[in-house]
Amino acid sequence: MTSHLMQAYARQPVSFVRGRGARLWDERGVEYLDAIAGIAVTGLGHAHPEIAAVVAEQAGMLLHTSNVFRIDWQERLGERLCALAGMQGAFFCNSGAEANEAALKLARLHGQRKRVAQPQILVMENGFHGRTIATLSATGNPAKQRGFEPLLPGFLRVPYNDIEAVRRAAERSADIVAVLIEPVQGEGGIRVADADYLRELRALCDRHGWLLMLDEIQTGLGRTGAWFGHRHAGIAPDVVTLAKALGNGFPVGACLARGQAAELFSPGQHGSTFGGNPLACRVACTVLDIMARDDMPARAAVLGDRLLAGLRQALDEYPDVVAIRGLGLMAGIELNRDCRALVGRALAEQRLLVTVTRDTTVRLLPPLICDEAEIDDIVARLAALLKPSNPGERPCIPNP
Repeated sequence: MTSHLMQAYARQPVSFVRGRGARLWDERGVEYLDAIAGIAVTGLGHAHPEIAAVVAEQAGMLLHTSNVFRIDWQERLGERLCALAGMQGAFFCNSGAEANEAALKLARLHGQRKRVAQPQILVMENGFHGRTIATLSATGNPAKQRGFEPLLPGFLRVPYNDIEAVRRAAERSADIVAVLIEPVQGEGGIRVADADYLRELRALCDRHGWLLMLDEIQTGLGRTGAWFGHRHAGIAPDVVTLAKALGNGFPVGACLARGQAAELFSPGQHGSTFGGNPLACRVACTVLDIMARDDMPARAAVLGDRLLAGLRQALDEYPDVVAIRGLGLMAGIELNRDCRALVGRALAEQRLLVTVTRDTTVRLLPPLICDEAEIDDIVARLAALLKPSNPGERPCIPNP
């Protein structure tokens, strides 16, 4: 069949038509176990009945007006998120990349206010912040940047989880105005920042007058076993960006800020046509209601411990496994070779949805509503997938 879609994705030969909880069914009626939740999006599972009801009801009332007018559901969501995150102001958009764009613009405004003519933002190697030109420039993956040069200036890159590298950067440049960092690098291979590192980073930002900006697009809203990934370090950032799980599949993003950072934007300096419309904000409020009522962060902590323990036990003697990393319901299994072909093999052989990052790390992001049996099933299917059929067989088949 001829497709008129641009070739931006290496799509798998399966099309899902129905979902329920952590399960998906394709057009032939074959059932699959979803261990990626739309890449950390459907934390409350597919076709959640309460969310479906809200979408239908609000769609029949009002979808969109404009940010020229006051939007009641946007006001409610802003209040809820700021209370939850300890922030003071919210800007709503449609995606994680847009939320990070807003954060980068706040950093530039902060630099201008400090009279820094060429403000620099400190970013991390292997970090990922989006695919717009600005967020791609902030991203630390040359493979994703290739072909889109020239990238935007204004970013200094240092190794992740290395506080001495940050100190050296501060000594070399007086133009740094902010730090943008993920508490757990998702696309970077599920690499978890040490709590002490984040605390020392907060102290350095305070000392130098930098904004500490946390990209919580993938880690936010319970996935790590806390409402936000930075909570494990007990710190308070100046800016937090959210998306993915906030709408459980409905597009919505948010940039939250406190202190001076919350007062930097003035009317006309930033905007979004669709951002924060009544439907998106009502859905997000419903997501927060369900997560709070069912204590989803605590659930993710318990299930995450079970997932990591199960993986370490099941894969303990697998020679191709280099490392198993994770926090909450974020897990990465690093292998000793390119294993991108495992995504297709997992679908075909185990009816399991996984992704591969950095070419060598299998990434698991199960829905937060999984039960213990589903977590154990994910472990069993992955162990079967990675197990060599005979001592000389390699489980990972590189892409041609």
